[in-house]
Amino acid sequence: MQNMILYLAQNSQEGRVFGLDQQTLISMLIQLLNGVILAVALGFILYKPLKEFMQKRTDRIQGKIDNAEATMAKAKELIAEYNEKLSQIDITSQEVIEEARLKAADESRVIIETAKQEAQEIRARTLESIEDDKRRLKEEARLYIIELAFLIAQKYVAQSIDDETQERLFEEALSELEEAQWQN
Repeated sequence: MQNMILYLAQNSQEGRVFGLDQQTLISMLIQLLNGVILAVALGFILYKPLKEFMQKRTDRIQGKIDNAEATMAKAKELIAEYNEKLSQIDITSQEVIEEARLKAADESRVIIETAKQEAQEIRARTLESIEDDKRRLKEEARLYIIELAFLIAQKYVAQSIDDETQERLFEEALSELEEAQWQN
């Protein structure tokens, strides 16, 4: 390449670096014609496959965009559906909580009422039991007093009354006791 430049420099006219003569013009026209022929030939040969490739690529990209838009629309629908379901769940949970609160209030009222009734029954049984115990204790005390009075009277009578008077008093007390028992 360097040799060629030196050769051209030696063969050129003095003062000229580039010579524009007829040979150079013909060479340039041939090269220009070759370029145009090559461009036209390549255009005819490659234009249709390139156009098809670009169309396929455009269609593929458009398909992906359409698919993405459809997916986005579906996602928005699902989001709206989920939001509505969440709001319905909130409403339902509030209803369930309110219903549970009302049931709990009713059950607590029933439990309290039952407890009051049981307490009244226990109180009534206790008062009845106390009355029974009072009557039993009165009866036991009366019997002990009678027995004690009998013992005291027996000791007193034994010391101050003879056997005949003692027998008569015993019979009278016995008859009075029998009459008292029949009246009860």
